[in-house]
Amino acid sequence: MLIFGRMASTSLTARFKQSVTPASLRAYLAEFISTFFYVFAVVGSAMASRKLLPDAAADPSSLVIVAMANAFALSSAVYIAANASGGHVNPAVTFGMAVGGRINVPTALFYWISQMLASVMACIFLKVATVGQRVPTNTVAEEMTGFGASLLEGVMTFGLVYTVYAAGDPRRSPLSATGPLAVGLTAAAGVLAAGPFSGGSMNPACAFGSAVIAGRLKNQAVYWVGPLIGAAVAGLLYDNVVFPTEAPDSLRGLSDEVGV
Repeated sequence: MLIFGRMASTSLTARFKQSVTPASLRAYLAEFISTFFYVFAVVGSAMASRKLLPDAAADPSSLVIVAMANAFALSSAVYIAANASGGHVNPAVTFGMAVGGRINVPTALFYWISQMLASVMACIFLKVATVGQRVPTNTVAEEMTGFGASLLEGVMTFGLVYTVYAAGDPRRSPLSATGPLAVGLTAAAGVLAAGPFSGGSMNPACAFGSAVIAGRLKNQAVYWVGPLIGAAVAGLLYDNVVFPTEAPDSLRGLSDEVGV
């Protein structure tokens, strides 16, 4: 028992040391920069639409504006950080990668810190720069329950993280601009589908940062529980069921034929 404890402690120490190397620190900085840019664009677009449209909450064009901002900002944020950190820009994506064994737990925690801090800083910047204009938050529609909203967020995040796995899979094709674009378009589709019901967040950091600065933390569990579960399922399903690392030769040949 003592030997097992020492081995576990040694393993944890080794993983922690891997998480504080110069390359790892650059990855955390890349996550901070890309997440800051993403949250700034998404929350800023919501603030801009509310300023320009008399009744933004009931105007469909406001939803389209936020969806487009999600697509453009997330595609760009993923692309600029991909080579340094993998371009997660989202605690749910990081969680999915950790569950799938792509990164270790200490590194994932540092990613979360970078992403959460970036989100809060972006919302503070927007509030100060716009002279105290109200920072919008993700809200659950009156006719929705918290459980239903969490299910929506979970399903959308599953699609997002599954797309992230597929876009960054070297077995399919080398990562190019089309991968981040696919991720951004998936996020935009989620906003269009669920924006009026749950806000279409799919990103716990974005939901948390705006809620903290706005002082409205109600229903925050919706934007954490659902997305984290959806991300975990996506990571496990992609790597272990749909596209396992060691696929049989017959399946490899079939995949090559259909262009997967």
